[in-house]
Amino acid sequence: MNVSALLIDSDVLIDFMAEREPFSENAKQLIQQVQTRGISAYLAAHSITNIFYLLRKTYSVSERKQRLCDLCQSISIVEINAALINNILLNNDFDDIEDCLQAECAKAVNADYIVTRNIKDYSLSAIPAILPEDLLKLTKK
Repeated sequence: MNVSALLIDSDVLIDFMAEREPFSENAKQLIQQVQTRGISAYLAAHSITNIFYLLRKTYSVSERKQRLCDLCQSISIVEINAALINNILLNNDFDDIEDCLQAECAKAVNADYIVTRNIKDYSLSAIPAILPEDLLKLTKK
């Protein structure tokens, strides 16, 4: 199957960066697929601050900054603007505003999928959510 664009949720990126088992291998393979197959990968701008904070026990400040800079070499950042914020505030399909923001960012870049380990959180998203391992199966075909 042809996958051209993905929004990667911060949980998957943290799995990759913190080498969280048992999830890190799928996250690593996903990032490798993005880099080698020319898949456009995106993360929502607010994910940068979330990831930075959540990795505080794993890496120093300078290490976190460097790792995020490295990540942004292969993953583009979706800007959050007033229109996007208005969309999430008017969207009644989501109880969790952060999940809604991820879904709206995915829509903004015409992503094929939101790659996340929490697919149930995106059951009403216009962009379907997919587990990293399921996406890897799709892209290997």
